[in-house]
Amino acid sequence: MATTTADAPDANPLSILGDALEAAAESIGDASSNASESAKAAARKVKSGVSTGAYHAAYGVSFGVVFSAVFLKELLPQDNVVRRGLEEGAEAAFDAVAARRAAAGADYAAEDEEPAAEPAKPRARKVVIKKKTAG
Repeated sequence: MATTTADAPDANPLSILGDALEAAAESIGDASSNASESAKAAARKVKSGVSTGAYHAAYGVSFGVVFSAVFLKELLPQDNVVRRGLEEGAEAAFDAVAARRAAAGADYAAEDEEPAAEPAKPRARKVVIKKKTAG
C-alpha cells in the first residue's frame, strides 16, 4: 500500500506576511486620501447649508418687518399721522442709506479728486387736501 502526500506549495511564511502588510499599507493610504476628500466634501456641504440657512433667516426677518409695516400703513386712513410717519420714516431711511454710501465713497476718493456729491436733501412732504363734496 502506497501512501501519497500532497506537496504543499512553496509558501514562505515571511513572503505571505510581507504581501499582507503591503496590501494593508495600500488600503490604509487609499482610506486616508478618501477620508480627506470626504471631509472636504462634507465641509463644503455644511458651509452651503449654513449659508442657505442664514439667507433664509435674513429674508424671513426682512420680509416680515417690511410686509407688516406696509400692511399696517395700508390699513390706516390716508390722513392718519401714523401712516404719514411710516411713509416719511421709510423715505428718511432711504435718504440715510444714500448719504452713507456717498460718505463711504468719499472716504476712498483720492485727495486731489473732486469732492463727493453732497447727501440728498430731505424730500418734500406730500400734502393731500380733500374737498368736501355737496351730497
